[in-house]
Amino acid sequence: MRRWKSSIGRLAALVALAAPLAFSTAASAQENCGRSGAGFDAWLAGFKQQAVAEGVSPRTVAAALNGMTYAPDIVGTDRGQKVFGQSFFQFSDRMVANYRIQQGRQKIQANPDLFSRIEQRFGVPGAVLVAFWGLETDFGAVMGDKPTIRSVATLAWDCRRSEMFRTQLMAALKIIDRGDLTVQTMRGPWAGELGQFQFLPDHYLNYGIDFDGDGRVDLIRSAPDALASAANYIKALGWKAGQPWLEEVRVPPNLPWDQADLSIKIPRSQWARMGVVRAGGGQLPADQLPASLLLPMGRNGPAFLVYPNFDVFTEWNNSLTYATSAAYLASRVAGAGPFNRGQGDKIPVLSMAEVKDLQTLLNARGHHVGRVDGIVGAATRQAIKVEQMRLGLPADSYPTPELVAALRAGR
Repeated sequence: MRRWKSSIGRLAALVALAAPLAFSTAASAQENCGRSGAGFDAWLAGFKQQAVAEGVSPRTVAAALNGMTYAPDIVGTDRGQKVFGQSFFQFSDRMVANYRIQQGRQKIQANPDLFSRIEQRFGVPGAVLVAFWGLETDFGAVMGDKPTIRSVATLAWDCRRSEMFRTQLMAALKIIDRGDLTVQTMRGPWAGELGQFQFLPDHYLNYGIDFDGDGRVDLIRSAPDALASAANYIKALGWKAGQPWLEEVRVPPNLPWDQADLSIKIPRSQWARMGVVRAGGGQLPADQLPASLLLPMGRNGPAFLVYPNFDVFTEWNNSLTYATSAAYLASRVAGAGPFNRGQGDKIPVLSMAEVKDLQTLLNARGHHVGRVDGIVGAATRQAIKVEQMRLGLPADSYPTPELVAALRAGR
């Protein structure tokens, strides 16, 4: 044992001296990233040295990375994501299923002490935890089975998000080195998420908690560890204990639609004065709690007031479709009824190809919507609102064929 530790020290010293060369080699290899596996081995060799320099044991580095090969299928999957191009109706109808609502409630009822201890420590209610738990892995039933290290190493080499995934690869090695998981048990979906809440490795490393007292942070096999770690992360994102996150409301037909914007946060009492009422017709409290009006399907669909805690959902996943669905599922688990669909199937839904066309038209008018990807993100919604206001259309930030036609006509 002493000889092994001494060897580690000598290797670390040599790595420190060789680090600049290793980084130079890795940077040179990175120039070919994403084109093929060519250069992957040279880049990986440099990363191994960097890992040891950051304190990962040579034994862990060897066990995890020796013989590692590039996985082109992982890169192909990363390029082909389409799920967040779905509308709120499409996504929530599929994901906020009755069985998830019922199982979420049953999980809380079956483990009252566990959920009570977690809420007392972190301030996060059980309904919020089981909503993420259900959406991410069906309560631990579907966690993926791809070797995490190979997935993350491939994405760390790939050009698109290399810096992010180099961080994840380093964190994954440190998790193994800490003794929480082994290379063999570290398995998950294609993008390297881990455990029952699909934590990225650096979140696992930084927010994971041993809540069952066995001396390890095991977010794959231990539900108590997974739930407490999720609550720890949610608290770190800014969760405010005892405050709401989302509630369905009814809005008057003459509402100034440009106020329906997540960036506009005004007191709940002001929404009440504008004629917004609770879904059942009851009055909103005339208090100063900040709230935004969210219309995920535009002015003709469901309407929600969202509160500061809703920001945690968008931090967990910056897709508004996912965040709204997760918050809605949590409200259903907590006892809320199904939302009013408004005009329902009469609400137009642009395809991803049509959204790409709209994004191209918006960019041509001087907006900057980011990547033309067919996903209606925050920048696209803001550009839609500006153009709706310019054209005299209801400025609810929702993409419609009417707006596309007006922009194509050069109006």
